[in-house]
Amino acid sequence: MTGRLEGKVALIVGGARGIGKGIALRFAEEGARLVLADSETEAGLASADELGVPFIRTDISQMSDAEAAVALSLKHHGRLDIIVQNAGIYPWQLIENTSADDWDRVMAVNLRGTFNASRAALVPMKAQRFGRMLYTSSITGPHVTSPGHGHYSATKAGINGFIRAAALEFSGYGITVNGVEPGNILTEAIQEHRGAAYIKNMEDSIPLGRLGSPRDVANAFLFLASDDASYITGTTIVVDGGQLLPEGKDFRMVPP
Repeated sequence: MTGRLEGKVALIVGGARGIGKGIALRFAEEGARLVLADSETEAGLASADELGVPFIRTDISQMSDAEAAVALSLKHHGRLDIIVQNAGIYPWQLIENTSADDWDRVMAVNLRGTFNASRAALVPMKAQRFGRMLYTSSITGPHVTSPGHGHYSATKAGINGFIRAAALEFSGYGITVNGVEPGNILTEAIQEHRGAAYIKNMEDSIPLGRLGSPRDVANAFLFLASDDASYITGTTIVVDGGQLLPEGKDFRMVPP
């Protein structure tokens, strides 16, 4: 590997498994010193043990938990250069069946969690005049959606708006703020909760013919976290295998 994050300290929120673990693995390969945070204690401890890094149980919807995760990063490594807020929930619920409490819970984790991560990380990053704030958004919400994802779509569109506002406000402190918009990524959660028929249907809708991997998403985060992206802020990278491109179903170009 090239050591693109050598000496950098990164806090990965939602790093226990799936995309978050993929980001942690990729960052570790490139020399980052890590702290993992997640609401899933067992999976989080297992991933942290695998990587040999600290872990803290974190409900990112709570500001006190976000601050505790940042404090652990400072305790172990003395600074915080990169924060990735990847934690999110996506229960399938039609809008007509979504209660106010259901709505508020998705907002609290996905959208308030983005705010909490930013506020907590801002303190050390502002003091050191450097930082990379990175967020997992989605193509769902900013670009597309499907039935059952009303609250999730709203949070991801909101994250994109927050990225732009935070990038503007924090630019004077040497902090960049960006995000990644994954399409359909083959994680444990997708395999467990969506099933083979869903996966096959998604594959058929993606020009590259497959679901993405956590590493595909992690590579985009690596770029935004690295010095290669030092002049990029307030934007997102779509990682979807071309899913957003087709105008209709008959889109495959098969070479003769």
